[in-house]
Amino acid sequence: MKQNLLDFDAQQLTAWFAEQGEKPFRAKQVLRWIYKGGESDFDAMSDLAISLREKLKQTACIRTPTVMREETASDGTRKWLLDVGTGNAVETVYIPEESRGTLCVSTQAGCALDCAFCSTGKQGFNRNLSTAEIIGQVWWANHELGRSSDGNWPVTNVVLMGMGEPLLNFDNTVSALRLMLDDNAYGLSRRRVTVSTSGVVPAMDRLRDECPVALAISLHAPNDALRNVLVPINQKYPLRELMAACQRYLEKAPRDFVTFEYVMLAGVNDSVQDARELIELVREVPCKFNLIPFNPFPQAPYRRSDMQTVQRFRDVLMQADIVTTIRKVRGDDIAAACGQLAGQVQDKTKRTYWNMEVAQ
Repeated sequence: MKQNLLDFDAQQLTAWFAEQGEKPFRAKQVLRWIYKGGESDFDAMSDLAISLREKLKQTACIRTPTVMREETASDGTRKWLLDVGTGNAVETVYIPEESRGTLCVSTQAGCALDCAFCSTGKQGFNRNLSTAEIIGQVWWANHELGRSSDGNWPVTNVVLMGMGEPLLNFDNTVSALRLMLDDNAYGLSRRRVTVSTSGVVPAMDRLRDECPVALAISLHAPNDALRNVLVPINQKYPLRELMAACQRYLEKAPRDFVTFEYVMLAGVNDSVQDARELIELVREVPCKFNLIPFNPFPQAPYRRSDMQTVQRFRDVLMQADIVTTIRKVRGDDIAAACGQLAGQVQDKTKRTYWNMEVAQ
């Protein structure tokens, strides 16, 4: 079987070329063609020797997941359903804005964590995505959308907030992150790449040490009792441990704050008292809050908080000098909004309680 070069970050690709008897600089050349050039045809890589191009055609490929379906929302948000084999598909969402283009990337087929308000988690978990399947989402989106008039790729920001828990697919996720950051690949700023986690504390420490990027925490509750229900991983890594991990992460983070994501559930976590409890919880953690209107899905047990309640909640946090924004709902008419990504997953967890070993 041919080696998919999208599975390699720069260091891994250099090692692979060495195994083929080629000089290390060949890896840098090929990286530039794949990511800066958006090229998948070895014959087009004109600064490679013809003999090397022929060798690559025999031994390697540049292959992204196959697109099964594409949808465009009324606000311009685009969603692709990507086939990742064995009956599984994941969803990738592109959100265009005036000054940037953000791609929401998936890292797993399904998710083992089963957060109570998330459509993805209700499908169970099948497997981790490979590095090629993660970075391939960025490659495909840029290729499909095309360069702007100034020659730049449309994806300027990447958020790992799609299907799955990125830090339970640590090695493949970090290899993909390195390609996003590498100057010979996409060359994105660490501040423009965000990993969102439900709070896998040991992996947060590893990410800080190995590849620190912007960090977002799926918080959603001000205390352990409620978070144990909404975000079950809290039973393994409770809030005190999570807040301490956030403080450690900021020692090396490219931003001087952590973003706390907080989905607003009517009558569940949206009271003024909940907001005041949050203020005490994060008192020692430099942070901002992103309040997310709940995005319904079939059989969802929750309702979206009304906007007056959300604004009142925001005001309480802001009065405590915590920067707080309300996320604009994008793409909900094509089920592309936060918490709605569902893809197509052959569940191997059999709806049992989430298990940390499942996704590692």
